[in-house]
Amino acid sequence: MDIPQAGELATRIRQELAKVVVGQDRVLAQMVIALLAGGHALLEGVPGTAKTLMARALARVTGAGFRRIQFTPDLMPSDILGVNIYDTSTGQFVFRPGPIFTDIVLADEINRTPAKTQSALLEAMEERRATVDGVGHTVSDVFTVFATQNPVEFEGTYPLPEAQVDRFMLKIAVDYPPEADEAGILDQVARGFDSADLATANLQEVLDAQALRAVRQAVRAVTVQEMVRRYMTQIVRATRTMHQVSMGASPRAAVMLMRAAQGCAVLTGRQFVTPDDVKAMTLPVLRHRIMLLPEVEVEGTTPDDCIRHLLNEIPVPR
Repeated sequence: MDIPQAGELATRIRQELAKVVVGQDRVLAQMVIALLAGGHALLEGVPGTAKTLMARALARVTGAGFRRIQFTPDLMPSDILGVNIYDTSTGQFVFRPGPIFTDIVLADEINRTPAKTQSALLEAMEERRATVDGVGHTVSDVFTVFATQNPVEFEGTYPLPEAQVDRFMLKIAVDYPPEADEAGILDQVARGFDSADLATANLQEVLDAQALRAVRQAVRAVTVQEMVRRYMTQIVRATRTMHQVSMGASPRAAVMLMRAAQGCAVLTGRQFVTPDDVKAMTLPVLRHRIMLLPEVEVEGTTPDDCIRHLLNEIPVPR
């Protein structure tokens, strides 16, 4: 599959998702980029902003295997990974795989469960494998996690460990839609759309797991010129010297930024990455990878504020 064909598929995916979700074009575009670039995405927003609906719709459009895990305080790691069960007929233990063994996983309200259970996803998200009772099991080669979470200051939430958060290519901020779009949601419901039944939206399957593999290969073939790569490196390294930050972005962040920028280029059908692609993806790639000093957070400064200031300071290659 070539890059223009991959771009056409990406456009069709967005068109199908628009049948279901109104007023979240930026969020949907970033979710598609994560899927095409082979990364995981963390969606954060207040309840009722269609985070779960968007992930369900995206899985339906891709036609890939899909499982949903509802994270709760009493969820155990074995509920995610699976367990070995003793078979009395054979006298041996048989592995019963958990919901993680599929193509796309929706980790719904991931910060409603303690860190021990959250961390059960770590190995699979990074290495595409899961270890149960000392035995490694391979997960799908297109394995992708879309996790949703409420803002951490909400009651009953547990902040994700830094190692867990760093596994996500993008952290996508889900805001309230504009007034006109919110009115459009009511119009859509009045016409018969039911968010609990995606069949009412007449969604069409755009690609399957095999086509998704081909699209990801096309994304990695997008050209990233040396000056653009150096621009990414400067951005990531600059996060480590900002006076508001106690911990900056890691080298993995630079790799994720490049992959996301390649996905952004494919979304527009281009065969090369521009500095604008890099700037467009810097916020969702870096906002969860920098840690602000406590006194800076108290003042109301956010990671997004620091990253925007940083982008204004670093010269853009021409």
